[in-house]
Amino acid sequence: MERLDKLLLSRHPDMTRSRIEGLIKAGFVTVNGVIVDKAGTKVCGDEEIAMEIPPPIPAIPEPEPIPLSVVYEDEDIIVIDKQPGLVVHPAPGHPTGTLVNALLHHIPNLQDIGGRERPGIVHRLDQETSGLLIVAKTEQAMTALGKAFASHQNVEKTYVAICHGRPRLDAGRVECMIGRHPVDRKRRAIVERNGKLAITDWRVAGWDGKVSRIECRIATGRTHQIRLHMASLGCPVIGDKMYGKSARDKQLSPVPQRQMLHAWRLALWHPTRNVKMAFEAPIPADMTPYLQTS
Repeated sequence: MERLDKLLLSRHPDMTRSRIEGLIKAGFVTVNGVIVDKAGTKVCGDEEIAMEIPPPIPAIPEPEPIPLSVVYEDEDIIVIDKQPGLVVHPAPGHPTGTLVNALLHHIPNLQDIGGRERPGIVHRLDQETSGLLIVAKTEQAMTALGKAFASHQNVEKTYVAICHGRPRLDAGRVECMIGRHPVDRKRRAIVERNGKLAITDWRVAGWDGKVSRIECRIATGRTHQIRLHMASLGCPVIGDKMYGKSARDKQLSPVPQRQMLHAWRLALWHPTRNVKMAFEAPIPADMTPYLQTS
């Protein structure tokens, strides 16, 4: 028996141990088809071990003239109404054309705020999720906002989700652990251990007999949290290709081209002025056909 990272290092002598450890932690290594994210996992050596190496991304994102919908801006922060389809920061498969590239064009001195790979980024939205996202423009704002979002204190985030079906109750709370999916590294799953607490308070704001509008206020910000929680209620988000119901999506008119999830409201304390601020982003046009019937 030996450690997984040591075995992979012996098989890939051209790679550093830290690189291999990073790939394991990020979920790029499977043992007998199951993702293993701990470098110290003991293996015999006769298992089927696969390691995926993602394509490199530029170390320093470049400014790009991508249009932005600015909701609010001052010397410390900028609040964006992110359009669906826009990736927040460069990643494998999306080295350019991201919100970060657009921000660097809009704010030339943003480059070194909080790190050169994700300058100013405090929190994220999925590529297909639209709505409000706040970005720090100074180190002081970055530090204050980072602490607020990490602690989930004094930050109120409310989303609108258009979902198939309707929950049994008019309102409720989903509270569970979310962790990495055991097989698919791109997915998350509700788990009993080795996960992080995820809390969503929700209420039904509309219902037409088939489709419901659900307002979700999240007390945590886990990856895919709302999408997983709505699916756990038996009401997957319309257009969600990962956790949804594609057959039911195809019965809708129009057929959704993305997941119908929108970061609708954001309230928080300004990082330097000690005043509470609240923002709201209009529901995007591609969601309104479903809203009209719900």
